[in-house]
Amino acid sequence: MNFRLKTSKDTSERLNSLQASTGLTWNILSRIALSLSLQDPSMPNLVENKNGVDIHRNAMTGENDYVYKALIRQHAQRNVPDEEYFPDLFNAHIERGMLLLENEYKHAGNYEKLLQNLIGMGS
Repeated sequence: MNFRLKTSKDTSERLNSLQASTGLTWNILSRIALSLSLQDPSMPNLVENKNGVDIHRNAMTGENDYVYKALIRQHAQRNVPDEEYFPDLFNAHIERGMLLLENEYKHAGNYEKLLQNLIGMGS
């Protein structure tokens, strides 16, 4: 069982930029990114360039690891072995989701509008 993942350099830079702009921590931003990625029914590309942030599984999923694993399995529409779930698919969803989140932030223009837009997506 793998307990660490390493993001790409681009995702690391997006996390740092959005954290500075919004005041949200990297783990909250990553969870939002994951949820945005899961809204896209296609499978995300696996991360090849892993020169970014090192993330520990427990810091990311905590006691809700089984929930995240169920969401990723449901998205994949198949049983996903633990070794594939974390770090591979989890990281791929963070990668795609961070790009989506960055675009949402740029479109919104500020933190308050970003939150309103994200809340509106869930309606």
